[in-house]
Amino acid sequence: MYLLLVILLLIALFGSIFFWWRKRRIVCRIQCMDPCQKCCKVNEIVKPFGYCYHDRYGFFSSTLDAWQREAGYTWFYDYMAPRFQMVFDTLPVYFDYNGRTWLIEFWKGQYGINAGAEIGIYHADGIVPEQEYKTTLFAAASDEEMLHCSFVLCGKNGSCVQVSQTHWWLTAFFPGCFVWPSGLDMKAAIRFTDRRMMCAFVNGLRSAGYTEQHFAVNGLCVTVNFTCTAKKHYKLCTRFWRRFSQWKNRIFCRLYLWVTRPFQCTEDRVLCLYYFLPVAFRKLLRMRRFHKRCHKNRRCCRKRCCRKGRL
Repeated sequence: MYLLLVILLLIALFGSIFFWWRKRRIVCRIQCMDPCQKCCKVNEIVKPFGYCYHDRYGFFSSTLDAWQREAGYTWFYDYMAPRFQMVFDTLPVYFDYNGRTWLIEFWKGQYGINAGAEIGIYHADGIVPEQEYKTTLFAAASDEEMLHCSFVLCGKNGSCVQVSQTHWWLTAFFPGCFVWPSGLDMKAAIRFTDRRMMCAFVNGLRSAGYTEQHFAVNGLCVTVNFTCTAKKHYKLCTRFWRRFSQWKNRIFCRLYLWVTRPFQCTEDRVLCLYYFLPVAFRKLLRMRRFHKRCHKNRRCCRKRCCRKGRL
């Protein structure tokens, strides 16, 4: 018994020494890199995940050719999000334009160990009745259908960041930050191609419960103040997953900051995690990576229900 205890203590000791030595080598390696090398390396390793890095402000955003574009959007993604440690507020705006039902949705909140926000632009193949919104798979806007979007995201501590681009899915994610969705204020602006589309979107905003106090129209541009949404009454299961996921997110944020010591810059921390704990690095960039799995689960559920005669 004592021999086994001694062996376990020796294994723990040698393991600690090995990880300390390995971490020290990684820190020295990163410190020897110049800022340009660091940013290029970060962009190289995050590109396969569908993101790029903005070194000036220290956040990740989605690329135009991100693989998530093929997944499209369905309400089931948002429903399943808390089970994948994604806890956010949503503002979906549905409207009919040019023979199609369009969806422009806003998100803000916690994405694993990342705090951030999104604007997504999608449409269906045709006109979708309101009762079928939650069961329809919306395709991402094509290159010709993309709109110029921008948003300013502010936290309770007064820090703000602005991102602007012609896009189908405009995002900003900050690693190592923990927030509750209500702690973020998002001011988003979208410029439409013509007045009919702009008016249809405004009518969709009104249908979503937003009044002129929450948005402003300037020509073809609509600005939306997405701060605190109306209090939603989630089911017990969803409430549990939201709180449980946020509990885990807070812990993992602290672990991320602890593991990537002594660095302070985002690119240094990301590289440290990439070299030291590759598995944890992949989880860092898991924002919206549950799309394909959710869609697969949704199809399986529908098949089971069909076999049982429920659909």
